[in-house]
Amino acid sequence: MKITKGIIVAGLGGGSGKSVIAVGLTAFFAQAGKKVLPFKKGPDYIDAGWLSLAAGEECYNLDPFLMTEEQLLASYAHRATAGEYIIIEGNRGLYDGVDARGGYSTAELAKLLDLPVLLVVDCTKTTRTVAALVLGCKVLDPDVQICGVVLNRIGSTRHEKIVREAVETYAGVPVLGAYRRMQKDIFPMRHLGVTPFQEYDGSDQAIEDLAQGVEDNLDLVAITDVMADLAGRFDSASGGNGISTVAQVRIGILRDAAFQFYYPENIVALKVQGAELVEINSLTAASLPLDLDALYIGGGFPETSARLLAENLSFRQSIKKAAQDGLPIYAECGGLIYLGEEITLEGTSYPLVGVFSVRFGLEKRPQAHGYTVLTARENNPFYSKGTEIKGHEFRYSKVVSWPGSEDDLAFSMERGKGFVGGGDGLIYKNTLALYTHIHAVGTPEWAEGLFLRAMAYKNNRI
Repeated sequence: MKITKGIIVAGLGGGSGKSVIAVGLTAFFAQAGKKVLPFKKGPDYIDAGWLSLAAGEECYNLDPFLMTEEQLLASYAHRATAGEYIIIEGNRGLYDGVDARGGYSTAELAKLLDLPVLLVVDCTKTTRTVAALVLGCKVLDPDVQICGVVLNRIGSTRHEKIVREAVETYAGVPVLGAYRRMQKDIFPMRHLGVTPFQEYDGSDQAIEDLAQGVEDNLDLVAITDVMADLAGRFDSASGGNGISTVAQVRIGILRDAAFQFYYPENIVALKVQGAELVEINSLTAASLPLDLDALYIGGGFPETSARLLAENLSFRQSIKKAAQDGLPIYAECGGLIYLGEEITLEGTSYPLVGVFSVRFGLEKRPQAHGYTVLTARENNPFYSKGTEIKGHEFRYSKVVSWPGSEDDLAFSMERGKGFVGGGDGLIYKNTLALYTHIHAVGTPEWAEGLFLRAMAYKNNRI
């Protein structure tokens, strides 16, 4: 299928409304029968999930920190070949990066991909100042193509008229839509931000509302016109996905309301290695399947399902026994918590798997947030000594008690907080559990390491 159009939706900061526009545009075009391929800039599972739901297609991540430029471009080009519309949602503010120069920002990604930017601006209690903000974004880096502005949280018709005229007169950027201030957020919110669509009963209606919202409030003809024409940018022969037709190992993956943070690229990477993935619901399954060669437990919100996880005693016991028997287990963030002893929430303690003697609690403020850089130490079941991996962490949980020491951890932290004391990664036999999330495109050693350990386990069982 020939690629036709592409655009990046960005904002002036977090909470500006770019998800409303990005998901709404994705849903509108998809419902119009177009093949929309969404991408999310930066490390994110929740926004990517909503984009995927809206498109009816997987949403892939593009992260210039976690990936080399070559890896990012290859991943983008390989996956973008199948779409009619490419919609990329930025993260944070347009120019926000890891330093004062805006390194790894949405603006840098827009230049790398040579895509125009639709800028979403929160107009709450402002009028002409919006023009100054847009003009500042336009002149800060003239190589960033700001093709249009969407005014968000407009209070009245008069408010919209003033802001629209100011932006177009002084910033010289067309206003391509305006949203009135909503009485409530379309996206349900909670302590960690937007609720994942998997946990929201009204997700399908929310997608309908978002599609209708962009149809009612945006100039869709003008937006389509300012999108980049992507015809001819990519090799039409994508070469397939490289997934082996014959699976050599079976890897279980916990996938349910408690564990839902998985990059689709990670899933693909395991299949390319030669793994068959077996999805398991930790809330309802009585036990792990007996024929697994490895287990992958991603992140999520085990705290919101703590009671159900605790009540499923037989399943918890089966995981602990599998770890004791040497089953390779790789766990990230929420998976790390689940393998601990217990978590205490509002004075109530919930027993967990108990592979590691760790007790967790939950704080009201983030305990770690941002990119991480780690170096593997010895005796690591999945990474060779000295391997440097880049990842990210975002957690409200904290370690309440742990009898180990920093020397017992699998990684030293060059950047980020990790588990405790400048380290991350708990090890027990063939189990590795850490707070850091990795992305398989930027860390290809991960899928290979998990596959090889699974093969070794399988061969020892035969």
